[in-house]
Amino acid sequence: MTSGKPIVLGVLALQGAFREHIAYFNCILDSNPDEYSNFDISIIEVKTKEQLEKCDSLVIPGGESSSISYISERTQLLPHLYDFIANEQKKTWGTCAGLIFLSKEIQNGIENQKCLGGLNIQVNRNAFGRQLNSFEIDLDFSKFIKGCDKFPTVFIRAPVVTKILDGNCNAVEKGIIKSENTYHNSAPTEILYELKNYNNSNNDLIVAVKQGHILGTSFHPELSDNYSFHKWFLDDFVLKSCK
Repeated sequence: MTSGKPIVLGVLALQGAFREHIAYFNCILDSNPDEYSNFDISIIEVKTKEQLEKCDSLVIPGGESSSISYISERTQLLPHLYDFIANEQKKTWGTCAGLIFLSKEIQNGIENQKCLGGLNIQVNRNAFGRQLNSFEIDLDFSKFIKGCDKFPTVFIRAPVVTKILDGNCNAVEKGIIKSENTYHNSAPTEILYELKNYNNSNNDLIVAVKQGHILGTSFHPELSDNYSFHKWFLDDFVLKSCK
């Protein structure tokens, strides 16, 4: 029987690819039992306030950001998600739609769409176009994930980070959805990865950021055939402060 430190990692299961995230984390735990023997790690679906309250960390999956927003509001989970991301002892990671949901500002959002405001960024929703414009590319993340130099990175109707915000700008911008959360993340926003000169456009597109206890990626690591990104989040975000 496991007697290590109890850790609960939740995956928001309102909509989107939550099952894939859960499968990857369970695969990591099953494949590396000795490495995690000091912990009693549970991976759970999160659909309710009660489930969220059990969590030490949370993953918000890819899917449809407006649907995740509407369902969280309809089920009255939204204010509890606001509180969760404001707790800097809790680690959160959003992929694709999850990145949009975690942002402070959204371009090309849907009417009445909400965002959690945990990352001081503005994102352009569906920046790469429609489903037909989805693509996969091998990227080098070895600067922050050891040995991860050829990661199969999947972009599906993906957002990009268009602006790093100072966190104190309240100016009204036409067509921009702003978070209603009063939380201000005071940690510096780190750009983890940019697509350099994307499509020969001379534009560098920000597709991965970290701000203190919150991680955001435009792409879908849960849809690759490699769990390196999930293991990095588990090791360097969820468990690092517990060791």
